[in-house]
Amino acid sequence: MDSVRVAVLQMVSGDCLATNLTQAEALLRQAAAEGGVFAQLPEYFYLMPGDERARVALAAPEESHPLLAWVKDLARELHIWILAGTLPLASQEPGKMHNSSLLIDPQGALATRYDKLHLFGFSTEQEHYDEATTMSPGQTVVSHALPWGQLRLGICYDLRFPELFRLGPAPDFIALPAAFTHTTGQAHWELLLRARAVENLAFVLASAQGGDHPGGRRTFGHSMIIDPWGRILARIEEGQGMAIATLDLAAQRTLRRQLPALHHRKISVGP
Repeated sequence: MDSVRVAVLQMVSGDCLATNLTQAEALLRQAAAEGGVFAQLPEYFYLMPGDERARVALAAPEESHPLLAWVKDLARELHIWILAGTLPLASQEPGKMHNSSLLIDPQGALATRYDKLHLFGFSTEQEHYDEATTMSPGQTVVSHALPWGQLRLGICYDLRFPELFRLGPAPDFIALPAAFTHTTGQAHWELLLRARAVENLAFVLASAQGGDHPGGRRTFGHSMIIDPWGRILARIEEGQGMAIATLDLAAQRTLRRQLPALHHRKISVGP
């Protein structure tokens, strides 16, 4: 297969679950209508509340999660792969959740799950974030074999940890749903995304929150699709919308033959 059409979806989610789901569904239907066979929602697409604990209240086990069932139904109806940005899954730690990316195949089956490894913390006089107060970190690096190549999953703050993406199997695609703050996003978001693409010779799919949310939070947006040469193929800056592109897989294979040393994975994990 020499090409595949993919979409990254950008939202400005608020504190109304029903409204957020309606907007997410509209974007997923638009992606399918425009030929996308893989569509990626942003982190927290279902809820961006003023109180972070409101998400924990929605946490449920994977096998009985109503929001996961909702995504599965849409994937089956639209017959596309959907990466459900993140959903709140039950944790063994009281009062906490796992912030989890869930990949659903076109038959509506759960293909894989990734729990966010690196939890975000950031404080200035104006802003304070501490995900560890409501989240349990994941423990496992996750890849999944798509029909077009290996997908490596990451979430938001994971972007700052390049070793996560240098581990084998070598990713052909890197998925990064996010809700990057405006402060850190305007400084580093595009720079880090393009770096991850170039150093891995991979396509980077970055879907973000992009606007103002309850509680005074502002996210950066700039959802984009980047090719292995670091070129931005499609982008939406702020507000709700979609970036869609056809990925040239043949060109990626050629680039990896031309730059084999760059593509070689030297990092290993051990005790």
